[in-house]
Amino acid sequence: MSAPGAPSVPQAPRVGVIDYGAGNLFSLVGALTRAGAAVTVLPAPAPEAGPWALLVLPGVGAFPPAMARLAAAGFPAWLVEEVRRGTPLLGVCLGMQLLFERSGEGGGAEGLGLLPGEVVRLPAELKVPHMGWNRLRCTAAHPVLDGLEGAWAYFVHSYVVRPGRTEDVLAVTDYGGPVAAVVGRGALLGVQFHPEKSGATGRRLLEGIVRLAAAGRLGGEPRHPAPVP
Repeated sequence: MSAPGAPSVPQAPRVGVIDYGAGNLFSLVGALTRAGAAVTVLPAPAPEAGPWALLVLPGVGAFPPAMARLAAAGFPAWLVEEVRRGTPLLGVCLGMQLLFERSGEGGGAEGLGLLPGEVVRLPAELKVPHMGWNRLRCTAAHPVLDGLEGAWAYFVHSYVVRPGRTEDVLAVTDYGGPVAAVVGRGALLGVQFHPEKSGATGRRLLEGIVRLAAAGRLGGEPRHPAPVP
């Protein structure tokens, strides 16, 4: 307990990272912790543990089995409901793709449907997977992108998002043409690159996301989440 009159120490914002068996979470959890978050890994929905300052949906691998694992763990309906309540959600790499309506990968699968659009394979004439460092070009104003125009980020992917609304694309990179690198609407965000592998760019991005989520301003306006029953 703090001594009387001592300045209060702000609590680290509570961030839940979804664990559904689609990738090693160690690096991302470490990066979020260094960004100032108090991270809890969630192997199942945790409505009783909320409210959360931020939920993070990571992912590597293929879209259909990832969605199947999410569904088997009971995550889709809970994530959709949390977003409806106003809880910020960040999708990373495959996690960003899962935010959309559908993917053509592996015969096709439905996504979470939080953003309109589909996921398609990179053109055959390009080297696939796209793996390496590319610059970001911001296409819309968003507080988490401050200072990231022209910054380098690390990408590993074979599929790209084709959003249904151009205004949901916040930043692009160039790989045989513009590729959606950051998408979002309000407090819902997705990044195609790996911030935990992107050096100073990733640190700045995650620090901004955690800071804004803690203040309830990830979407640019104060957020007052509904109480969780």
